[in-house]
Amino acid sequence: MDIVTDKIKQALADLPHTNLVVTDDSHQHIGHAGNPDGKGQTHFSVEITSPVFEGLSRVARQRLVLDRLQDLWKTTSLHALQIQAKTPGE
Repeated sequence: MDIVTDKIKQALADLPHTNLVVTDDSHQHIGHAGNPDGKGQTHFSVEITSPVFEGLSRVARQRLVLDRLQDLWKTTSLHALQIQAKTPGE
């Protein structure tokens, strides 16, 4: 059961999107900071496509996503996040 994955999806649900893929990459980071015991639910990738990103820089797009996930950094095991935020035309 991917509890953090579900929480990330819920946090981004109100952002209009045509594609949202959340991947738990924790298995690639066993022994690294944030996942030293290999229990997982720490490192994630988010791929999201949204018209909201039109005209925004890469950094602004990432900030928009991170703002919606802000509470998860404090309330879950989330340690690292890779974000790919695109517009429908990209």
